Amino acid sequence: MIYTLTLNPSLDYTVILDEFNENKLNLSKEEYKTAGGKGINVSQVLKNLDVKSIAMGYLAGFTGEFIESSLKEKGILTDFIKLDNGDTRINIKMKTKNSETEINGNSPHISNEKFKELIKKIKEISKEDILILAGSVPSSLPVDTYIQIINSLNKNTKFILDTRTEILKTTSSYKPFLVKPNKHELEEIFGVELKNIEEIVKYGKRLKEIGPQNVIVSLGGEGAIFISENGIYKANPPKGELIDSVGAGDSMVAGFTSKYIETQDLLESFKYAVATGSATAYSRGLATKELTEKLYKEIKIEKI
Repeated sequence: MIYTLTLNPSLDYTVILDEFNENKLNLSKEEYKTAGGKGINVSQVLKNLDVKSIAMGYLAGFTGEFIESSLKEKGILTDFIKLDNGDTRINIKMKTKNSETEINGNSPHISNEKFKELIKKIKEISKEDILILAGSVPSSLPVDTYIQIINSLNKNTKFILDTRTEILKTTSSYKPFLVKPNKHELEEIFGVELKNIEEIVKYGKRLKEIGPQNVIVSLGGEGAIFISENGIYKANPPKGELIDSVGAGDSMVAGFTSKYIETQDLLESFKYAVATGSATAYSRGLATKELTEKLYKEIKIEKI
């Protein structure tokens, strides 16, 4: 089974306007609410790809109820811990033709008792399962939360990290099965500016030397680099029109994991990751299986 862990989920409230006028009444043209959070996105894409997963994390209040019910309506299994106080945060995304503004809400407090409850659940994950650790850590949790979670896993349980730069830097030495920084995040990890593919490969290899078994560096419209024990590969992006890149990185993680549990083939998993990320970027919403399969046939991989 695949488990996704989202410690800091959100109810994403998107408002679309013709234009925004400060200090005046603004009327919404369109609006919608979705369950948000990197691990939750991964579970939703996995569901679209007909792959089962269990979404874990913390939920609170009426916003938490909305997130859980929306996932269950899609047929996604959940195992969230319910908090006694507060509400799961609301993130507001306001879009016009020329701008996009985001306001991220505060997370509810997570007590030490609730953290221990999570650790207990983590210990029940078997070595045949895969755990995807995705997203940020709420300020009320310990700074070494991900390290404590990793140390609580059964030996040889594969885990994937898709998180912020500072957490990725401190946890990569614990030998995750996969990490997926983008070019900007790779620059932040090493404090450099990467100007070409050769430099990206150089620092991607340096990241792998810290501990990860496999590294994908996503390059947006330029494709992606894959670094593993078997070599270094570059995938071209399939043709398509960029509509919204939000969630594309989470989709890459979902695509890689879904293909790996099917084939155990790292290169095919990398190729499927690029297809799934592109399918999200070329869509209004998260990747569908139909578009992913179509794009998958267009991707070529070369060894570098």
